[in-house]
Amino acid sequence: MVAGGTGYIGSHTTVELQNAGYEVIIFDDLSNSNVEVLDGIERITGVRPDFVKLDLKDKEATRKALENYPDVKGIILFAASKAVGESVRMPLKYYRNNIVTLINLLELMPEFGVEGIVFSSSCTVYGQPDRENLPVTENAPIKPATSPYGNTKQINEEIIRDTIHSGAPFKSVILRYFNPIGAHPSAEIGELPNGVPQNLIPYLTQTAIGIRKELSVFGDDYNTPDGSCIRDYINVVDLAKAHVVAMDRMLENKSDYPIEIFNLGTGKGVSVLELIHTFERATGVKVPYKIVGRREGDIEQVWANPERANKVLGWTAKESLADTLLSAWNWQKRLRERGVQ
Repeated sequence: MVAGGTGYIGSHTTVELQNAGYEVIIFDDLSNSNVEVLDGIERITGVRPDFVKLDLKDKEATRKALENYPDVKGIILFAASKAVGESVRMPLKYYRNNIVTLINLLELMPEFGVEGIVFSSSCTVYGQPDRENLPVTENAPIKPATSPYGNTKQINEEIIRDTIHSGAPFKSVILRYFNPIGAHPSAEIGELPNGVPQNLIPYLTQTAIGIRKELSVFGDDYNTPDGSCIRDYINVVDLAKAHVVAMDRMLENKSDYPIEIFNLGTGKGVSVLELIHTFERATGVKVPYKIVGRREGDIEQVWANPERANKVLGWTAKESLADTLLSAWNWQKRLRERGVQ
């Protein structure tokens, strides 16, 4: 069961799960996604996943939905609110959406014999790492979160850890993502937020195609080579494939540990301004942008040391930044062809 499976990462993971032979059921409330994503998944894989429109904060409704799918063995939890800036403005929305959903699923899993949960976590749990901890390994200190969004990820990791420590009859793999970007190479699915995008790449591509007037770069006075924030941008299909490996690992009992944590990134830090210039070179399209003030909750620089995922999971990020940005642009053009934007 993929919770949040019509969302950006969830839809790409559903494709990879189906390609690997899994039967997938999607539970999603469509609060930040569109049911037409199912059409794209079906066009890519030839299989339409079962879909249940469901608010996972409603425990009884979730129980009833699971009663219809008694063979669910694994859950991947994507369903969450995910914009740093919005979380600073609307903290209670984030605490309710992100934490209640997890608690409901953890309480219901033993009832239905679910063997494991893959949790969609984030590099935000590291806060702003000290320079000696860059690139970030899984052993880097967990710093105080710089946003309510980041705090929900920290809290959820603690909830999973405490639940499994108490003797819960299931396993968990926690995947700490760095910054997922791009789209499926078929341009059948990609990132499509409802309303004004909160994330960098859809705002960038919407600006490049003329929907938005200009892109705002939040700060050029950070202690980085060009003054803009540095992130580790990972191709969303590469990221999706890691979830398949994680699910295999849990269900096939390949680990001696009931809970494991992996960083998912490329191992390379790229600044926001570098990203914009790479997009322009890859696509031949200029992106109008302006420098504005820093955004509350943003971290100055963070990128992954992905060695544990490389060695233990046998997973590696493979796609180049230029190809990934080109895939995002091709997706934006496909949306224009369909009259979506």
